[in-house]
Amino acid sequence: MRVLLVEDDPLLGEGIQTSMRRAAVAVDWLADGAAALVALRDGGFDVVVLDLGLPRLDGLSVVRAAREAGVSTPILVLTARDRVAERVQALDLGADDFLGKPFDPDELLARLRALHRRATGLPHPLLGRGPLRLDPASFGVRWHDRPVDLPRREFALLRVLLEQEGRIVSREVLQQRMYGRDDDVTSNSLEAHVHHLRRKLDPSLIRTVRGVGYSLVLPPDPELA
Repeated sequence: MRVLLVEDDPLLGEGIQTSMRRAAVAVDWLADGAAALVALRDGGFDVVVLDLGLPRLDGLSVVRAAREAGVSTPILVLTARDRVAERVQALDLGADDFLGKPFDPDELLARLRALHRRATGLPHPLLGRGPLRLDPASFGVRWHDRPVDLPRREFALLRVLLEQEGRIVSREVLQQRMYGRDDDVTSNSLEAHVHHLRRKLDPSLIRTVRGVGYSLVLPPDPELA
């Protein structure tokens, strides 16, 4: 999952960014509304976390302009707890959820996972079937009922492939969902992560489509055979 974080408070922004990265969430952090609107129009994000009190272009204007431009990315707004009218206006303009400040980082992450599930049509909190299960909330992976410890990049890669199971996912899309714009990405990083996943799970689980990307193919579910 790739998140656009728009927050002009440096301490709060740094804290949110750190908690997201620890949860294997790729995050791009911007500090003003005008830059956020440009990024939203360019696309590539799964969810947006948007503060309303922003320089250059306030958050409500960002929501309005994004929806008028046809941007459908889920937007969660951050507001002061006592500003009910502001929250109502944000929702009426097209925001999908809100969270009052101060907030618990775990609640923010849970709300982002819920928004992402709703947007992708995957209502169940667990991903996978048959021998493979991935739990985004607990950062857990099980293969044939055996726990598998994955670092955050491999976890993020597996999550994207599971969400698109059976489909070919391009290198560009995978890198967008795994890395923020400020992350250091070497030319062979993606191949290395795929190699490690194959070794830890099954060599035949991830199929390479040369010149395009990768596809995850799970074995048939015995219960449905």
